[in-house]
Amino acid sequence: MRRQKEYMDIYTDYLISCQGQATATGLSNILEELSHDQVTRFLNSEEFNSKKLWQEVKKVLREVESEDGVLIFDDTIQEKKWTKENEIISWHYDHKVGKAVKGVNILNCLYYNNGISIPVGFEVIKKDVYYCDIKTKEEKRKSSKTKNELMREMFKQAIRNHIKFKYVLMDSWFASKDNFEYITKKKKYFISAIKSNRLFATSLENKLQGKFERVDKIDKADAIPILGYIKGYEKPILLYRQIFKNKDGSKGIIHLVCSDTTLDKNQITTIYQKRWKVEEYHKSLKHNVNLGKSPTKIVKTQLNHIFLSILSFFKLETLKIKYALNHFALKAKLLIKANMMAFQELQRLKGA
Repeated sequence: MRRQKEYMDIYTDYLISCQGQATATGLSNILEELSHDQVTRFLNSEEFNSKKLWQEVKKVLREVESEDGVLIFDDTIQEKKWTKENEIISWHYDHKVGKAVKGVNILNCLYYNNGISIPVGFEVIKKDVYYCDIKTKEEKRKSSKTKNELMREMFKQAIRNHIKFKYVLMDSWFASKDNFEYITKKKKYFISAIKSNRLFATSLENKLQGKFERVDKIDKADAIPILGYIKGYEKPILLYRQIFKNKDGSKGIIHLVCSDTTLDKNQITTIYQKRWKVEEYHKSLKHNVNLGKSPTKIVKTQLNHIFLSILSFFKLETLKIKYALNHFALKAKLLIKANMMAFQELQRLKGA
């Protein structure tokens, strides 16, 4: 009888090699000794979570971690247009498209150091509370915990797990006073994007006098980091306005705040650039390990499919280290091999 570890290994291999929908039937068709019911029972056996993920990635992380590592927090939405709504498949505002979309919202904690990305925590946003919208009189859902609360819990767990890192990288969604205080209390630094309308005082005197300006109006912040105070947060921090060119040639602007006041502008931008690794992580989850291609209808199996997709990413990352190929190149290699085998089988059928 197969153990849980064997099922996890088989299912994650399937997610990496599968080119279409990931189904129990599809897996049992590949491995004839594995029945549809066995796969279904495995997916419905227990709910996998961040604790289980940590158990799986801990050994490799200990081999690559260092004090130069960073923790990156960000969320992603996997659209599920045609799946029945429940506490995890719901409507979430997607700032990338500027509207609410139906799908799964996952908050991730990614560790990055020396070219290696390791997921060390995740939380699927559960809209588990019903309420009545006063304006529309419609019944709606909301989460019992905010993303910022969940982010702090994940950060706390990283500290408990004794993960070596120096900086926490975040986008403007997580740029709150509570998060800043929580991070610095644990003797870690943050570098975070903030919205352009946040208020900033360029000196302690200005702060005490209530003289705050919008960060997009602070003079010379694009030339050098400005030491000052963001409204609502007591400690001095650096403000730096990074200006860059987008791929289409347009100008992009991002306002960054940094609690490590010893850094210069090049150090701030170099460290914060590592936040892009979480975007690569989300892209690989969606395109290389079939995050959104499970037709399961039960919440527990949906959650376990998400966990196993994250574990599949980790497996691809270990293969990336071994073969010096990125995730997309590894997937292309598998696809070429699959096409070769399909072509050979077609020739055999034609000659039969």
